[in-house]
Amino acid sequence: MNACELTAAITAAANTIACRLEDGELNLLALILTQLGDTLATIAAQRSRC
Repeated sequence: MNACELTAAITAAANTIACRLEDGELNLLALILTQLGDTLATIAAQRSRC
């Protein structure tokens, strides 16, 4: 999968999820996924230092 296909797939997934959730649920999910991404980035950075 190239970069354009990847971003298109992510956008399609976001649109599909957004259509099925209430605003509050969508906000919470966005926060959870942001924290997940930040935590994974922290773990990856720590691993690269070791």
